[in-house]
Amino acid sequence: MTEPGPHPAGRLKIILGYAAGVGKTFKMLEEGQQLQRDGHDVVVGYFEPHGRQDTIAKIEGLELIPRRTIDYRGRTFEEMDTPAILARQPETCLVDEFPHTNVPGVERGKRWEDVMALLDAGIDVYTTMNIQHLESLNDQMREITGIQVRETIPDWVVKQAAELVLVDVPPTALLNRLQRGVVYAPDKAQRAIQNFFKEPALAALRELAMRQAAHEVDVRHTETEPIVHSEHTATNGNRETLREKILIHISESPTTAGLIRRGRRVADYLQADCFAVCILPVADLSQLPAPARLALEQHLEFARKLRVETRVLEGEDQAAALVEFARRNGVTQIFLSKPPKRLVGLVVLRDFVMKVVRLASDMQVTVVAERASRLG
Repeated sequence: MTEPGPHPAGRLKIILGYAAGVGKTFKMLEEGQQLQRDGHDVVVGYFEPHGRQDTIAKIEGLELIPRRTIDYRGRTFEEMDTPAILARQPETCLVDEFPHTNVPGVERGKRWEDVMALLDAGIDVYTTMNIQHLESLNDQMREITGIQVRETIPDWVVKQAAELVLVDVPPTALLNRLQRGVVYAPDKAQRAIQNFFKEPALAALRELAMRQAAHEVDVRHTETEPIVHSEHTATNGNRETLREKILIHISESPTTAGLIRRGRRVADYLQADCFAVCILPVADLSQLPAPARLALEQHLEFARKLRVETRVLEGEDQAAALVEFARRNGVTQIFLSKPPKRLVGLVVLRDFVMKVVRLASDMQVTVVAERASRLG
């Protein structure tokens, strides 16, 4: 008798929205109910109702895995009990709030990491998230809303989804729900309307969510397995696929994180290879002063987190070394940070940028300025 082989990986389905209250959790539970009616083994791994009665009603009849309690700094927190779900081994698990950060004491730092563990165990997962938590859009979110989103999900994680559903509600309808107390209690709703829930910001977020859904259709339209659809709209366009290669210049500048996000997102849209390259007089970070070394290490680690291939190269003439690497590796686009006016050594950095532009005349060079917030 042969022993059973390892579980095939579970399938991930992401239910995407652009703001709280559009109906993501309701949709997830509704689909869970339908799966159960069709005879599938479904559990709710984590569910956050926010007091919404119509959403709470959708939990009826579904098996709910009790949360685990974690004591941290004199307070008690509740988190998803991933070990209990793995022991239960359901066919499908419903997991709310995909971008959530776990309290210290949990095996993994992020809920998306818990979801990956469930998928590795062969469990299908349905989960929810808003577009503002996508890592590559972090700078745009700050520009649109004036708020820095701290909980983000790497784009490569979202790309693991076999299916993505966009739950769409017009901003006017969402604001009406907010004012009627459907989304939050009245006092919290008023604070939300004065801050995040402003119609221009909601409209911009909605457009980004719809573009993301359409982009996923565009990228995957030749594949038979992954599915992307929207309850309102998502278009499938045909675009000639060019063999592009993106190079992102890594410096100690604080604008580098935004540059990495921008380059990674363009690479994703173009389905291009992506490099992040740091040029030093001596290719040894340990030889640098502590502030510069820590900044570069942080940027390089961030690039790796977004699954960008990183290199630390040696070159006295940094611009020439960068362009030589680009040409040797068939790079078609170079992304550079525009030096902020307040930065020390501004003249040197401007000279570097201009020299790269001059040397890389056969490539597209994009100089990215630091984003400023639209809303004060």
